Amino acid sequence: MATGQVVRSEWTKIRSVASTVWTLSLAVIVTIALGMLISALSSSQYDNMSRQDRLSFDPTYISFAGMSLGQLAMIVFGVLVVSNEYSTGMIRTSLAAVPQRGAFLFSKIAVAAGLALVVGLATSFAAFFLGQAVLGTHRTHIGDPGVLRAVIGGGLYMTLIAVFSMGVAAMLRSPMLSLGILMPFFFLISNILGNVPATKKVGRYLPDQAGSRIMRVVPEIGDHTPYGPWGGLGIMVLWVVAALVGGYTLLKRRDA
Repeated sequence: MATGQVVRSEWTKIRSVASTVWTLSLAVIVTIALGMLISALSSSQYDNMSRQDRLSFDPTYISFAGMSLGQLAMIVFGVLVVSNEYSTGMIRTSLAAVPQRGAFLFSKIAVAAGLALVVGLATSFAAFFLGQAVLGTHRTHIGDPGVLRAVIGGGLYMTLIAVFSMGVAAMLRSPMLSLGILMPFFFLISNILGNVPATKKVGRYLPDQAGSRIMRVVPEIGDHTPYGPWGGLGIMVLWVVAALVGGYTLLKRRDA
């Protein structure tokens, strides 16, 4: 089967599955709604902040506060895109139709990543503009230094989270096992490692901790992280590449 046919086939699979719609919709709704809520609370508490908190006040990053939960929906999306065929047994039919396993896997990931990028960028821009509207006089503008980079970076971050999850799902094959590892890792373990002084130097190299720096415009007071926004995104890309290589390697070596 030609590459174009494989891509069209994967697009048909993804858009015909109900989970694609609800997971991506949930990512959009949660990210925007929580971002607006945190922006409203930050605006109301601004006058009560300490001088140090005001110096590190980052209106752009605040509007992305919902990403912490929205990314969980993107994780579910990424896992289901890859592992649904294993759970239903359709993987045997798919690999029989497309014996070139590399073409099969990367066509699936390319289609899903493209969809995640469109949704991620739309969500990021919507979260920014609505969050800034709620912040009122404490808002920033899209043309201010570093802001457009952060907004575009928010969309890239959500996309990379989804693609990383696809790579992990390709390695583990089971949706329950993949979600059972990824959900607590991103929601709990990474946050703990990134905030506990004893493990902070290690935690800042985890994919979400590093990648999320692309969304920050105003650096935190006393932040000594040895990389900048693009460096952090680069670290996240390395994690994603490692996950995809692992998924491809195991797909090549294992039976369906």
